[in-house]
Amino acid sequence: MYRVLKVNRRLLNGIPLLLLILAVAVGLSLTGGEDAVRASAESGSDTYIKWVDFDIPYTALDRAMKLDVETYGADDGTHLDWVELLAVLGTKYGGDFSKYRERDLTSLAESIQKGESIEEITKGYKNYAYYHEAYDAVLGGLVGEYELQTEQDGELVWEKRYGLKAYCPIAKGYAYNDYDDFGNSRSYGYARRHLGHDLMALVGTPVVAVESGTVEVLGWNQYGGWRIGIRSFDGRRYYYYAHLRQNRPYAEGLEAGDVVMAGDVIGYVGRTGYSVKENVNGITASHLHLGLQLIFDESQKEGPSEIWVDLYSITRLLSSNRSETVRNAETKEHTRKYLLLEPVPEDRFIPAPVELSTGDAG
Repeated sequence: MYRVLKVNRRLLNGIPLLLLILAVAVGLSLTGGEDAVRASAESGSDTYIKWVDFDIPYTALDRAMKLDVETYGADDGTHLDWVELLAVLGTKYGGDFSKYRERDLTSLAESIQKGESIEEITKGYKNYAYYHEAYDAVLGGLVGEYELQTEQDGELVWEKRYGLKAYCPIAKGYAYNDYDDFGNSRSYGYARRHLGHDLMALVGTPVVAVESGTVEVLGWNQYGGWRIGIRSFDGRRYYYYAHLRQNRPYAEGLEAGDVVMAGDVIGYVGRTGYSVKENVNGITASHLHLGLQLIFDESQKEGPSEIWVDLYSITRLLSSNRSETVRNAETKEHTRKYLLLEPVPEDRFIPAPVELSTGDAG
């Protein structure tokens, strides 16, 4: 890791009641006006997306990703982009993936491989541009080219690969369990919905970065306890890791402004939070709260227009790719065993210095 930006760590605990009321009101308004939002994206308006319902099941994600990986570098040029495939299906289903059937995905893939273009396939559909932008915002950093260290004949060598380059947030070899808890009720501080995904694990379990990016903020939050916020290089995804371990929550030396690679150890599972006082174990069961916020405009970062995504199907997908770690007996710190390397874009998003943080709720 290397430091690229220093960040002020002054944090604000809690969300004002008026802000909460506005959030509910705007959320209801956007729910009812989803078609208008999609239409603005379809028409090429500079109005940014304000609402995303992401309910793509694991089975669809897994099959679409495998089609993408299997056809990458195809001699006939028929590479199947998984985001395009899912966006076509999203358009066909009106965003309701309870209608998903694998035969629809298979038929779509066959049509593309026979020479039909996405433009031809979606000619009779509405709002394809919306679904493509929305799903690319969610999934855009998960699959691609990268280099990974592997061990051959006792030596570490680099291999160029294409495929799933994002990681399960719980390191390899450590047990966890989860279920789809997005939207469940929470009552600490104020009545609200759970806008993240909890992975139950023992205190001290290494937590790794899902995607490569820049550490935007780390420190104490009343609801999330010790937490880390990491922004993707394209700036569209903000990963929120909360309730980290008391006393030693973070990987040694980690600071706001650092660049981390997917699979790097960033912290440790704990049960901190639910307290205005720092370093308090206010959570009864140790777990990692993982959140994913979509940001189409910086005004969405804090406040009533935040967009959080249900991560259950995505974490199921990521469970097949877990980062192996090694423990230093002297320092008791964990580091990844095999390094990953991917380009850090010159025009990558660099988070602005953080003065306040209100939206990280556990």
